Amino acid sequence: MAHSLVPTARKRGTPPGRPAGGVATPPDEPRRGRKKRQTRDALIDAALDLFEAKGYEHTAVHEITDLVDVSERTFFRYFASKEDLAIFFVKQEIDTFAELLAARPADEGPLTAVRNAFRLGLERLQADSSIRNGEPRYLSVIRLIEATPALLAANLRYVYENSDETARVLAEREGVDPTTDHRPSLLMGIYAMASALVYRDWCIHGCDGVESMLAIFDAYADQIGPAISDHWDAGPRGKKAAAR
Repeated sequence: MAHSLVPTARKRGTPPGRPAGGVATPPDEPRRGRKKRQTRDALIDAALDLFEAKGYEHTAVHEITDLVDVSERTFFRYFASKEDLAIFFVKQEIDTFAELLAARPADEGPLTAVRNAFRLGLERLQADSSIRNGEPRYLSVIRLIEATPALLAANLRYVYENSDETARVLAEREGVDPTTDHRPSLLMGIYAMASALVYRDWCIHGCDGVESMLAIFDAYADQIGPAISDHWDAGPRGKKAAAR
């Protein structure tokens, strides 16, 4: 059944692991590193083809490796499991976000730094991602995760398990101790929830492209302060507060 699909990961005359129509690897990348990247990307593309055709739960690792014409042993050199492959970009995004957050200018407030790091991280993922079905592959993965309960749970679990590191980065740039000051953990928790809402809304409303996702993120981020600082406009309390 796997061979009835048209593998986007392979073309005649294209070395195994070479992504079709993808972003070119850096010319100065060592040959060994370039080949490893190509094989990794080919496995991801083959897996996405199968997940879309058969469903994540009904796809076996050997079907992915058959499309790329590599062994299952090769697969497990790159990924610990099928789940690990599916949330690869989530892990990459979190690592990139932490690096970008640490590099934000010191004069930026915490929320501004978080917003800018998210924006730059998403733009970097877009630039580094090959194109599938007319859009960056990363966006195809987001749609897959949102549509697959098992992957959505795995995604949220990974974010939760790695929240301490991003809170530590934020605490360090703000000069506070995260073990006694809860603001870094609280802000990163709000950011993680906002990101999950952004991806959900982006998929529900059928938006296209990174810019629409960033616009949704900005809309949520703009409401973080008002959501926690005072009464809201609707209802008797809000009207009473506005009258004072």
